[in-house]
Amino acid sequence: MNRTTQVSAHYAAGARGDLAEMMADFAPDIEWVEAAGFPLAGTYRGPSEIAEQVFARIAAEWEGFGMVPDELFESGEAVIALGRYVGVNRATGRELEARAVHVWHFAGPLITGFEQVTDTLLVARAAEQGSK
Repeated sequence: MNRTTQVSAHYAAGARGDLAEMMADFAPDIEWVEAAGFPLAGTYRGPSEIAEQVFARIAAEWEGFGMVPDELFESGEAVIALGRYVGVNRATGRELEARAVHVWHFAGPLITGFEQVTDTLLVARAAEQGSK
């Protein structure tokens, strides 16, 4: 399986809510970076920490949250995904659609790193308490 297929499989598993499949290719020491300004901003290490601190929190706070990739580009040991986040914030009922870029890093068949770039203001506005 090539790297773009692996990344596509990750997004498809996310859309199905299949956490085990989403993380099947994660290296034990994977480093996951959520953008500054994003509600989950920070760096997470290892599949367990990512599952608990990123994926579980997203599932608790958002309905139907996911990255819809429009284009995938492979470059050396990396895959770049251009797309958009979609979902509905559970607390506010606001819909989200924000452009996003994901950079996936590989060592052989394993995913060793992930970095998110997105319009964090749109995400914050969707999650902001107050009138709809």
